[in-house]
Parts: sequence; structure tokens; C-alpha cells
Amino acid sequence: MSTLTVRIKLAEILAERGMSQRELSRLTGIRHPSINEMCENKTQRLPLDNLAIICEKLNVGITDILTLTETS
Repeated sequence: MSTLTVRIKLAEILAERGMSQRELSRLTGIRHPSINEMCENKTQRLPLDNLAIICEKLNVGITDILTLTETS
């Protein structure tokens, strides 16, 4: 049986832009460990205000950062 999981594509976006996690942390005011957890898809809870700040600073939409993937 397969299930859907939310995957955070933040690491890919940062790589495409040549931006470091620390740079994003400074830009957004979000703690570096929180950014790192998002990049490694280890985040259990994602505050919506953090997501909004990241979208605004990177000029992307929520669907650019979050995706649903099927796991078996």
C-alpha cells in the first residue's frame, strides 16, 4: 500500500540559486538548524509563517517548495 508524504524541495531551490542555508537563514531570520532540517526533509512541523517568509524572500510559491510524493 502506498501513502503520500510531503517533501520539501528547499535544498534543490537553494542549489539552483547558488545560495547557502546560512545565507537563507540570515535573509529570513529563521534559525539555521530549522533551515537545515527543511533541506534534509527532517522537519516534523513547518510553521506557516516560516514558509511564507521563505516564499517571499526566494520569490517562489508554496507549490515550488512543497510537493506530494508517493511512498510504498
